[in-house]
Amino acid sequence: MLNDPLLLNDWHAVARASTIQAGDVKRARLLGDDLVLWHDGREIHAWLDQCAHRGTKLSLGKVRDQHLVCAYHGWCYDNSGMCTLVPAHPADTSSFNAKARVYRAQVKYGLIWVCLGTPAQPVPSFPEGDDSSFRQVLAGPYHFKAYATRVLENFLDAGHYPFLHSSQMAAGTRYEMEKYDVQSTTDGPAAKDVLTHRIWREGPNGTGEVEVTYSFQVLRPLTAHYTKTYRSERFAMMDTVTPVDEADSLVWSIMALNYSTGNSDEALLDYQDKLTVQDIPIVESQRPQLLPLDPTREVHTPSDGLALAYRQWLKKLGLKYGTL
Repeated sequence: MLNDPLLLNDWHAVARASTIQAGDVKRARLLGDDLVLWHDGREIHAWLDQCAHRGTKLSLGKVRDQHLVCAYHGWCYDNSGMCTLVPAHPADTSSFNAKARVYRAQVKYGLIWVCLGTPAQPVPSFPEGDDSSFRQVLAGPYHFKAYATRVLENFLDAGHYPFLHSSQMAAGTRYEMEKYDVQSTTDGPAAKDVLTHRIWREGPNGTGEVEVTYSFQVLRPLTAHYTKTYRSERFAMMDTVTPVDEADSLVWSIMALNYSTGNSDEALLDYQDKLTVQDIPIVESQRPQLLPLDPTREVHTPSDGLALAYRQWLKKLGLKYGTL
């Protein structure tokens, strides 16, 4: 287990809720631990993927009568994790006092969220995802062979959008980023109206130059939210990065928009897939792999203000995982 209290006591997305139905058993991995996800017909459970008897993976088993049954010796666990039947000794079950290691799990925004410790806060809030006037599309998971801290900082780095993603974001006449302010909030650092670039876009008054601005909010050490607004059109995304192992991460991107694009969900997913495919080799190439919290370790510019504030905030929090 990656033993960082900040992460152990936080919520992490481990799977799409749609991938596990009543009676299903599924594997997942979080913070270096193997998990078993299973659906008893009423709710989804997340446990350590290990039978109390001989350490066999419970994910090899099956669901029967709202119990999870180990494939090795048939030990049966109820939804509280207590072993209720040892087939070889059916009269002596209570004397073994065997119990699976149970974690907290809940479903929100189409994802299964798990906390391996005691939750310090609720699942991160995504206001647009709770608003029925917004269309919601879930993208991912995207696999990065990189520390989750490096991955999340890439999400906050608006300066790379018109360069790395120029073909998708229709970057236009000028790339200069104007000065923006970073604020400290109760959740984490935030920045409003970050001008990344200008594009040419057809509007009601004909073709003209449109400024593309973003507002960012860091919600947790590995979760952040941004919004992009054009007049009454609002596009929002919450990115949450799951630390699977030391330098192995999964990214889940929840998109929400309050206007019609004329595109299907599949088209929006294809767009996000292409952006992420461009990000992956860049982030995986970064050295050092760990995110430096000492500002003297790398060169910074004014356009890096939010990323630098994120690093300073992680240092203040005392995050050890994925930092240098």
